[in-house]
Amino acid sequence: MLYQLYEAQRSLMEPFADFAQAASKLYSQGAAFGQAPLAQRMAAGYDLLYRLGKDYEKPEFGIKTVKVDGHEVVIHESVEIEKPFCQLRRFKRFTDEPDTLQTLKSQPVVLIVAPLSGHYATLLRDTVRTMLQGHKVYITDWINARLVPLSEGEFHLDDYVNYVEDFIRYLQAEYGNCHVISVCQPTVPVLAAVSLMASRGEKTPLSMTMMGGPIDARKSPTAVNNLAMNKSFEWFENNVIYRVPDGFPGAGRRVYPGFLQHTGFVAMNPDRHASSHYDYFKDLIKGDGASTEAHRKFYDEYNAVLDMDADYYLETIRTVFQKFDLVNGTWEVKNADGVRETVRPQDIHSLGLLTVEGELDDISGSGQTRAAHDLCTGVSAKEQRHYEVKGAGHYGIFSGRRWRDQVYPEVRDFIAAHDKPQKRASRVILAAEDTIKASPARKKPVAVAARKVPTARRASAVKRKSA
Repeated sequence: MLYQLYEAQRSLMEPFADFAQAASKLYSQGAAFGQAPLAQRMAAGYDLLYRLGKDYEKPEFGIKTVKVDGHEVVIHESVEIEKPFCQLRRFKRFTDEPDTLQTLKSQPVVLIVAPLSGHYATLLRDTVRTMLQGHKVYITDWINARLVPLSEGEFHLDDYVNYVEDFIRYLQAEYGNCHVISVCQPTVPVLAAVSLMASRGEKTPLSMTMMGGPIDARKSPTAVNNLAMNKSFEWFENNVIYRVPDGFPGAGRRVYPGFLQHTGFVAMNPDRHASSHYDYFKDLIKGDGASTEAHRKFYDEYNAVLDMDADYYLETIRTVFQKFDLVNGTWEVKNADGVRETVRPQDIHSLGLLTVEGELDDISGSGQTRAAHDLCTGVSAKEQRHYEVKGAGHYGIFSGRRWRDQVYPEVRDFIAAHDKPQKRASRVILAAEDTIKASPARKKPVAVAARKVPTARRASAVKRKSA
């Protein structure tokens, strides 16, 4: 019922938000009432009301170009695999510089596994943009559960693990090898996926980078950990799980709604958010365009929150934060054939393991990610590295100046040290990075159609279509 009430309230507020937006423009400089007394304050006030009342949709990655070796490279997004709850999204790079083209062809392939813990994968926009300077980049783009029809079935933590396995196998089939980076929540299912592949004797990624994740949530528990550990499983099921109302493709699906998650995010630091909005109001009055735009960009991302499937969310709470199945060696994952397999990180041998933590991380506490080294006993000490980012909070390890100046060089060098030559799959048309050459008359990238690969439960069942 709460979800229905929220949607009714949102629908009721929508015309008021539209009115506030229009009124703000009317009182802005150069508009009809721009010269009226207190016009700037009126415009700023209405703009703030609009942003507080508007509905925030999923943002775009919006990465159009990056620089590789000083040359501008054009980026085109394409969906490689489409599953009911996730898309494997690729950022294709185009260039007409022969030397840059050779560089692109030889760079490592990286799968970035984005969190499914509230915000969209676009939260890692800065991660992707920076990685594109030296890597072929793919990312898991999770779908809002309220947009997934009930006919697509349920989504469990086991399915998350199986998805990651499928994506790794797909990249290995395409290039012969790949590297994996997981940020925050997915460190646990990624470690499970790689562990299961190692236990079966499958090829594992060349390296595994784990950043700010709750591998062992018992270490230095944060406020987020304490909530999950101190409330019973039944409390979460009874208090945060609701059904998607009519009007959405996923009507009737049990979810942890995005608006409840957003309320929880804001409740963690209400004073900071109130101060930020007041500063935004003052910056609008002063005409500080740079500061107001930075505020908009941050909150366009921060306020966009997706619904999570209830089964996945509840199983994550129980497995990761209450029973600690991974570190206790008691986690069993149901594979694509319905067989339960025990997750054994000690079976991992042939890869490099890098863990990254922020000194001031208030979401995944100190030592939680580093615990992966204690579990992966089969990885030799020389292939392991831990890096603590001084002065960095949770977001600082994958976004912003510290990520770009401190963390990325560590990640880049670690991946390079464990990379191997790629063996491309035989295809009628190769990937854009291997084929794009500009004609002499026109120095522009040639458009290549995006490839889509049908949903499959196993990588062996995935059929490729030419670009």
